[in-house]
Amino acid sequence: MWKTTTVILVLTIGIALLLRNNPIDVVDLPETFWGPEKNKGASKEIRPFVINTPKSVIDDLNERLAKKRELVEPLEDVAWTYGISTTYLNNILEHWRTKYNWTEREALLNKYPQYKTNIQGLDIHFYRVKPYIPPDRKNIKILPLLITHGWPGSVVEFQKIIPMLTTPRADKDFVFEVIAPSLPGYAFSQAAVRSGLGPPQVAVIFKNLMLRLGFNKFYAQGGDWGSIITKHLGSLFPDNIFGAHMNMCSTLHKSSMIWWLLGAFIPQLVVDNEYYSRMYPLSDHMSRLLEETGYMHIQASKPDTLGAAVGASPVGVAGYILEKFSTWTNNEYKLRPDGGLLEKFTLDELLDNVMLYWITNSLTTSVRIYSEQFNKRHMSSRIDELPIDVPSACAMFPHELAYQSESLLRNTYTNMIQFNHLPRGGHFAAFEEPGLLADDIFEFVSKVEDARKKADNKDIPNTGKKIKEPTKI
Repeated sequence: MWKTTTVILVLTIGIALLLRNNPIDVVDLPETFWGPEKNKGASKEIRPFVINTPKSVIDDLNERLAKKRELVEPLEDVAWTYGISTTYLNNILEHWRTKYNWTEREALLNKYPQYKTNIQGLDIHFYRVKPYIPPDRKNIKILPLLITHGWPGSVVEFQKIIPMLTTPRADKDFVFEVIAPSLPGYAFSQAAVRSGLGPPQVAVIFKNLMLRLGFNKFYAQGGDWGSIITKHLGSLFPDNIFGAHMNMCSTLHKSSMIWWLLGAFIPQLVVDNEYYSRMYPLSDHMSRLLEETGYMHIQASKPDTLGAAVGASPVGVAGYILEKFSTWTNNEYKLRPDGGLLEKFTLDELLDNVMLYWITNSLTTSVRIYSEQFNKRHMSSRIDELPIDVPSACAMFPHELAYQSESLLRNTYTNMIQFNHLPRGGHFAAFEEPGLLADDIFEFVSKVEDARKKADNKDIPNTGKKIKEPTKI
């Protein structure tokens, strides 16, 4: 009886919410100047960039690692359930100090061409990798693809997927030119000097980056914050986006929230039986989210306090970041003494990512994006509720932090032409399973390109948008 009453109550509340759900106007975001006063006359040129860390920085790092304070021993038999195991962290730190060779790793990160350019007052760092076209494939089309990372990641995540995206495939008549920027305040991209630079505003910067590179229209892909930024690119700048591919799709549509709750009682209304366990029971998934999102609350409320405390020590930066590469890759890894870190990554790869935070002292500036996302000013704008009408795709990896079914997501992704469940992988898809993600991107773009060919430069079905050819490279 109580279940019936609850369902009726939820439906009543849902209908009431929907009735008072006013349409959301597309926000015309200003091109805010985010940089310091001295940048007001900055050149708009695109400058080559090479990572070149002063020896003094590396010497200082090694000295801090050699003189690190003894870590508190973990409790018996808890593995990583209390956070990172300091027993295993000691192994990582010893590897970092005695075996990790930054000179070699720096050269590896410099393998692909990098650049900087000043946009809205900020120097933005990015990889720009053009494909090699064999002589017998001269008619292949080159499509611009913007790929965007999140926290606690960096452009290190894309090192393995870049060649997969820029190498022509025998069964495709297109290939990608990849543009992979560092988010503002991350690694070699300059941080804002005033508040307000959240994901929608980053979308403005990245759209302007692509325009500066000569791409009036492009494909966009992202995970974590990159997924949210890609979503904003699709909703705010549909005339500039051929298609949006994300590996962390989410919706805040009110009707989706109501159906999500209703699914706790009648799940077949919301999700296929095969994927029931990814959403329900609600108590299990809400408990996991509460366990895994403590970091988010402090980063959203006191980012500078956290940055000062954690960012002051390489031990702190490594411990704080690497814990996420365990549980966010697979929640079961927290039950293992090694946190499962080496299942998908090498220690050198993980430390490459940590190094970008350390050598640029960017932990504080990287976590401020949470404060900009979860404040009253941003939330009241309802910009996150805007629909995405451009062709879109959601790649659903089985160990992602949270899952929303296709039926729920379609309320936001109104022109979703691909929704694939991938066989393995977690939150860091490009880093963990670059081959699977690259395949999914190619599959999605093939569908969009086929639709464009069939339309013969007329309207794509369901979008009402005119199609322009990509800028020729």
